[in-house]
Amino acid sequence: MPKVSQAHLDARRQQIVDAARVRFSEQGFARTSMADIVDEAGLSNGAIYRYFAAKEEIVVAVCEQASGALPDALTADAVTAFLEHLRRLSSETGHARLVAQIYAEAALSPTLAEVVRGQLETLRGAVADLVREDHPGDRMHVAEAFVAICGGYSEQLTVRGDLDPAPFVTAVMAVVGMRA
Repeated sequence: MPKVSQAHLDARRQQIVDAARVRFSEQGFARTSMADIVDEAGLSNGAIYRYFAAKEEIVVAVCEQASGALPDALTADAVTAFLEHLRRLSSETGHARLVAQIYAEAALSPTLAEVVRGQLETLRGAVADLVREDHPGDRMHVAEAFVAICGGYSEQLTVRGDLDPAPFVTAVMAVVGMRA
């Protein structure tokens, strides 16, 4: 039997993660079975279990591939573009619903909680790096507030649907110490 390349194995694993992301955002973690993921991926049960022993491993893999999107600066225009990106992702792919589920599941899964904590730490560090050197406050406090406000925006997208980012941009700019 011919040997399967690493690229093929990686592509197949990604196919499973992508299928799970679709089902999780449509049905939630609890209501998505391994059979649902198999159906969505168009693969056999055996193919799925070659890569993942359990659904929780797939949930972790989905979380590990979280978008690394961030504004390129802490300006009103850049923050608006970032929140518009979140809004678009939520509308097109159910991203906000998926993130809400990941946080809820992380409250129950130590493995997933560790991944989420690491991602939040990385995010806060990246945002802190965007804070101007002459900012009078603590850069990590600004980063923490940015993450909280943007997280709140994402959570509200989950429940309220389409949501104007303007008040959230105003809040971020107040934290950063600039006018929107």
